[in-house]
Amino acid sequence: MNLEKVVFGFFIVLALTLNVAFVMGEIGNPEHHNIWLLFAAVVVNLVATVLKFGDRSQVGALLLATALVADLQLLASALIWTFADTSAGLSVSTMSTIVSLAYGALAANVVSVTLLVSESLIAGR
Repeated sequence: MNLEKVVFGFFIVLALTLNVAFVMGEIGNPEHHNIWLLFAAVVVNLVATVLKFGDRSQVGALLLATALVADLQLLASALIWTFADTSAGLSVSTMSTIVSLAYGALAANVVSVTLLVSESLIAGR
């Protein structure tokens, strides 16, 4: 077993699961979405992106592209949450925007995991 591939797969799957954990719940209800889950999703996605550098294959390029898309979406949602007027609480429209961007990152993470699994199945033959 290759420890490098285990760590790589771990961070890709963890990025997906943290993203799912954040977006679960009513889209416009701030009580259903934890800021620390968003923070963890951002950090783990950034770590997964760094791990994807260096692979010069076509699949590696696609994995890096999906990671960059997820990073962009999650960082945008974190910035919106950071600069939102939290003194009066988050509005439904602001929270909907934050979660919608996280759903975009979720889609990119699903593509990334699908590519990883399909590459593993092909390499295993």
